[in-house]
Amino acid sequence: MAGRVAHPTLKGPSVIREMCFGLVAAFAAGSFWKMYHWDLQKKTRSFYELLEKDEVSVVADE
Repeated sequence: MAGRVAHPTLKGPSVIREMCFGLVAAFAAGSFWKMYHWDLQKKTRSFYELLEKDEVSVVADE
């Protein structure tokens, strides 16, 4: 006589788990975007500071 094999029951997606995955992905993408934005602001701010000190110029030398 053959024995019964226990199979896991298939359930639908867990709403809480999906929300957690979405939040983690959103926070990761948001933090990478903020770091990029802060770096861009720092570069722009330092360029304008150098421009005010006349250490750099936007006019080409002839």
